[in-house]
Amino acid sequence: MKTPPIVSPQEWEAARERLLGEEKELTRARDALAAKRRRMPWTAVDKEYAFEGPEGGASLLDLFGGHRQLIVYRAFFEPGVFGWPDHACRGCSMVADHVGHLAHLRARDTTLVFASRAPQPDIERVKARMGWTMPWYTMTDGFDADFGVDEWHGTNAFIRDGDKVFRTYFVNARGDEALGNTWSYLDMTALGRQETWEDSPEGYPQTPPYEWWNWHDAYGDAEPAPEWTAQTRRGPRGQR
Repeated sequence: MKTPPIVSPQEWEAARERLLGEEKELTRARDALAAKRRRMPWTAVDKEYAFEGPEGGASLLDLFGGHRQLIVYRAFFEPGVFGWPDHACRGCSMVADHVGHLAHLRARDTTLVFASRAPQPDIERVKARMGWTMPWYTMTDGFDADFGVDEWHGTNAFIRDGDKVFRTYFVNARGDEALGNTWSYLDMTALGRQETWEDSPEGYPQTPPYEWWNWHDAYGDAEPAPEWTAQTRRGPRGQR
């Protein structure tokens, strides 16, 4: 592997300062994009949706838990998904591993839930195995198809005005990377994510994206699993 130049601490600090200027520009651009997101139009959710939760049946409004805003992450855990019935999708499991204490979201009158098609006993079993505590509901109707998450993971944001619910935002595919810090931490390192799409110096270690992901209690197993490889290469409607 050909490394970048090895320089003195003074030269390294100068290079760091040059990069810092560009990073500040990126931060300002990200803030400007977030401002546009806050000005996105809303669309009313007039259809009734039914879920099953630990306490029984629930509506979309119930998922708010009394809060003003709701974020719903569609996790793939169901028959036909690689890992069933012992595990949820590897990628969705990585996202689940990054969910912090929901008290911080709730302090801003917002809550987060996961939704899958697996029955509640299976969801509770896998949550207990993996140490996850977020609310996780079972979809029982066309919610996933109506909100663009029937074929690929994705995250929808909603807001309510009394009993009226509005959809305010949607992101999927690589947009969901913002939900986890593993990618951000790797982006800080010299080798990056070590994936083939990255623009890295010649000779740096790289493997196909997604394929190295695993359940946190299964790293060290023989990889990549062909079922997982086939699943990730399909992508959202044939795209990454």
